[in-house]
This record gives sequence, structure tokens and C-alpha cells, in this order.
Amino acid sequence: MRILITGSLGYVGAALLSHLRDRFPGADLVGFDSGLFADCLTTPGAAPETLLDVQHYGDLRDIDASLLAGTDAVVHLAAVSNDPIGARFAPATDAINRAASLRLAALAAAAGVGRFVFASSCSVYGSAEGEARREGDALNPLTAYARSKIAVEDGLRAMDRAGMAATCLRFATACGMSDRLRLDLVLNDFVAAAIAGGRVEVLSDGSPWRPLIDVRDMARAIEWAILRPREPGGDVLTVNVGSAGRNHRVRDLAEAVAAAVPGTTVSINQDAAPDTRSYRVDFSLFRELAPEHQPRVELRGSIGRLVRGLRAIGFADAEFRRGDRTIRLNRLSTLLRDGALTAELRWRARAAPGHSAAA
Repeated sequence: MRILITGSLGYVGAALLSHLRDRFPGADLVGFDSGLFADCLTTPGAAPETLLDVQHYGDLRDIDASLLAGTDAVVHLAAVSNDPIGARFAPATDAINRAASLRLAALAAAAGVGRFVFASSCSVYGSAEGEARREGDALNPLTAYARSKIAVEDGLRAMDRAGMAATCLRFATACGMSDRLRLDLVLNDFVAAAIAGGRVEVLSDGSPWRPLIDVRDMARAIEWAILRPREPGGDVLTVNVGSAGRNHRVRDLAEAVAAAVPGTTVSINQDAAPDTRSYRVDFSLFRELAPEHQPRVELRGSIGRLVRGLRAIGFADAEFRRGDRTIRLNRLSTLLRDGALTAELRWRARAAPGHSAAA
């Protein structure tokens, strides 16, 4: 089996490569990534991409159809990855997250790829008070990132897939330890703040809901999507991925982190304007379709692994939000300031990574 993973050098990609190599030891694993965060390793030891058979470097907007020849499954993680980046780089977000993603899917279908796994997001629900949202409920995207995810889901349903099965995994908010750790995610931020400064500050009133999923459980869901039977899910399946027990209020996340890191205080801004990004999600369809691939990592487990991982690397940077190794927007800002990137988030020729490398 040959699997192409886009976004292989990202936060989720690092966890996925280890999982896929363990689950499919004889598979031909091929990575494709722009390399924007290639040097953002946060743990010692071999880089995760050494588990690949080959790592290709390139811009998703320019991916060559030849890379898809003989491929059985595409796992599409590559994206401009969060709301602040989407707000600052809206045209690039649309070009990469929507247009390039749909072009990739069309190339995959034309090449005879059997499975296309798309990393979508529960952020498509946006502001959604009341009952937990199911897949068929109305969407209320609040950001360029969320709108791009909906556009790809819609495009996959509408295109001629030539027999290719597509699975859109609407992931809960990612969290947990990774070899390319991001600290611009809510739980990861709270743990880093507790470790480095002994204080967790909640900028909202703490009431918004966030569903969470550990990156290790994201990898298990992707494994399922690569292999899932076409029925009962169908040729194009959109499914919320997470678990009911991991719908949390932000203030409860802060308190859980404080309980895990003794001496940590929690500050909640009770006077803050309401945070409209609040939604609970119903994951019953995923539980029905993938009973053997349900999330296993509870909140305590995600926090504990983050605490151990950060302490193992001697993390003590109370100003981490200003840095550019774990905050993705800061990383792009540094590359722009240094002249390595264009405003369209393209590498300038002198700064671009190599074309490919055997892992």
C-alpha cells in the first residue's frame, strides 16, 4: 500500500507518521510538505519524517500529478492552519486550503487513487449554542479557515471522483504532545503557561465550549478512514471526530491544567466580551461507524503527556507566545520579515527547501 501524506512536517503529521508506520510497517509512506515548519522540532532525537520512505518538498498549489501515480490513499493534512493566520492571509488561505485542496483531490481521482482522507474541522459550526451539533445541522463558520473547510467538503461531494471514496474528518480541536509541538492551541497554551509561569490566564469569561481530541486519537481516526468500508458511510462521508466526554468549557480546561501542575493559579476575565466561537459537537455517528477506533486519550492523559514532554525538554519560556518555534503565525511573520516568504506564503527561490529526500 502506498500512502501520500500532505502536511507531513506539521503538528498532526508528526504524530500520524509514527502511527502509520506502526500500523502499516510494510507500506510505502510518502510525505509532501512546503517545509514552512520543518525546523520547528521541539523534541530531541530523530525527526518524525525519517519514518517515511521519501519526503517531497513543494507548494501544494503546484503539486505534480506524477506524485500520485500508484498511490492507494491520500491523507490531506496540509493547510493554513488556524484562525489568526487565516485572518492575516485570507487570499493565501483560500488558495491553499480550498483551491489547491480541490485540485489535489481531482488529480488523485484522475490517477486512480482509491481513498482521499481530508482533515476538516468542527470549527465549521462556529457559534452554535444549544444542543450538540450533528453532521447535518446548519453550519455557521466565523473564519476564513472554517469557510475553506466547508468549501472543500462541498467540492468533494460535487466533483467527478472516478470511483475514489472521500472521507471528511471534522476533527475536534487538536491537543497533546507532538515532536512539532504547537502552543497556539487552547489546551497546549494553558499547559505551557502553567509550566513556564505558574499561571493560566483565560482571556474570555471561560464559558465557551470546545471539543478536544488528542493528536494520537486523530491518527487512529485517519487509519480508520484509510481502510473504512464504503458502506454504510458511502462514497463521500463527512463525520465529526472526537468523543462526547471531551466537550469542555474553556474554564474547566484551565482548572484541569492547574490541578495537574501544582502551584498554578487561574485567572478568568469575567468582564470580557462574549467569545462567539462556542460549540458542542455530537460524535455519535463516528462512534457508530468506527467502534474500534474511538478516542482513547482523556483530558488528564493529554495534559499529563504535555506536562511530561515540556519538562523533558526543559521548557521554561514564559514569553513563548512571542516566539516563533511553537506559534505558527509568529513563524510565518519571521519568514516574511527575513524575506524568505512572499505575502502569498510562497518561498522565495533562495529560501525554499529541497525537492525531495529519502528518509
